[in-house]
Amino acid sequence: MPTPRQAALGTLGELLACRELRRRGYAILARGFRTRHGEIDIVARDGDVLVFVEVKARAGRRYGTALEAVTARKQRRVAAMARSYLARAGWGERPCRFDVVAVTGREPERAQVTVVRNAFSL
Repeated sequence: MPTPRQAALGTLGELLACRELRRRGYAILARGFRTRHGEIDIVARDGDVLVFVEVKARAGRRYGTALEAVTARKQRRVAAMARSYLARAGWGERPCRFDVVAVTGREPERAQVTVVRNAFSL
């Protein structure tokens, strides 16, 4: 269970990620989509491509970067959640990709937001 401070950082990370994705032209379709494997942070559309976005927020780099936190195990879980989303939505063979948004910092106006397109594949 995350501490209240960690939960607040996660919420801030998702808000900043959505803001940056919208700025880049993504349409946000869902946030916090729950599956039996866990939760997809953001489901978005970028043109004709469905994008599953994993958001990682860190206050600083003391324990590694936010991008380093998206391990191979986490990638497999996100892929499993994406398959669940596609099945529930009835979207089958729709083109999709996996992006990661890394947010570093606790202050919204000073946080660094990095978007990695096509960060990993199924």
